[in-house]
Amino acid sequence: MPISSDSQPKDELRAAALARRDALSAEERASAAVALAARMPPLDITSSTVVAGYAPIRSEIDPMPLMRSLAGKGAALAMPVIVARDTALVFRAWVPGAALVRGALGTFEPPANAVEVVPDIVLVPLAAFDRAGHRIGYGAGYYDRTLEALRRHKTVTAIGLAFTVQEVAQVPALSHDVRLDYVLTEAGVCRLGSK
Repeated sequence: MPISSDSQPKDELRAAALARRDALSAEERASAAVALAARMPPLDITSSTVVAGYAPIRSEIDPMPLMRSLAGKGAALAMPVIVARDTALVFRAWVPGAALVRGALGTFEPPANAVEVVPDIVLVPLAAFDRAGHRIGYGAGYYDRTLEALRRHKTVTAIGLAFTVQEVAQVPALSHDVRLDYVLTEAGVCRLGSK
């Protein structure tokens, strides 16, 4: 059941959702990560499909079991790279087990010599989400800028990955906030209809 968010500002919703996420046990986290792999939305995955995931930070849900499952279905994988503050992310090819390096802002990413690719599907980490497809990130706007830039050139499916405890009744969305197409949690998939 989503947490009520009647007129709460984003920073309060973010803090509360992250506290709930942080409170999950190691066993709950591991079980949820495995459950994601079995609950992917019914999308066409072919050998030409590029899926961008991420290396989890803080207490984010781990997308690696899902990414390995998608690679097993033929998808090519990629990871985001922060090239500068206040810019869109770029994506570099990555295969399960390949080394990641610490980026400029502390995230883990493929090395500079990895091939840059354009994803068809972006797995998006988040702090909180609602059933309208709005998300709260960490406040830097990287995924909003990135999805907006990608969608100017092609159809890109954005799938938020979260624990169910991160759902709120309503995210106070702004005009520049980019909606998700789906949110995938350990409980299932929510089709959000942002396309």
